[in-house]
Amino acid sequence: MSAVPQSLPEVKGEQPVDRETAHRIEQFLFREARLLDSEAWEQWLALLTDDIHYWMPAIENRRRADRLGAYAPGRGAFFDDNHLDLERRVARFKQPSAWAEDPPTRHVHVISNVEALHGAARDEFIVHSVFVNYRSRGEADNDLLLGRREDLLRLVDGDFRIARRKIVITQSLFMSKNLNTFL
Repeated sequence: MSAVPQSLPEVKGEQPVDRETAHRIEQFLFREARLLDSEAWEQWLALLTDDIHYWMPAIENRRRADRLGAYAPGRGAFFDDNHLDLERRVARFKQPSAWAEDPPTRHVHVISNVEALHGAARDEFIVHSVFVNYRSRGEADNDLLLGRREDLLRLVDGDFRIARRKIVITQSLFMSKNLNTFL
């Protein structure tokens, strides 16, 4: 009978953070989800760095042997935003002419499978997570978005900020009427 290893072997170049930092990162992501669900847009924008890159590439169904892969920069994206783009989207949600959001869409963001690793810089962290975004509008419009995220979190004055977010949804064909959400 072989001994049970005390810990899993690390993947080269991927060092997990300590338990306390992992907990702080999870709490940060859970708070972000609550802010999005409650439409606290300005507070959500404050969680982003000025140099944020918020990217959700479109997926292409490709064979495993295809070197291009399913996701690639420059081949289309649902979102490819910087901070100013995100500010404009938030401002649009607030406009009386945003008829697609009156009555507002109700959101529930669920974040799970959080894995936090040390980044290249001392104050940066690579965070992998999965999400479920349930959206309900009116009486019959209900959407379910599922996917994975890869975030680069940066410590700014002792608080985490999102510097980069890559969002990968599982759907290759987006069936929702709109994409009026942040993920």
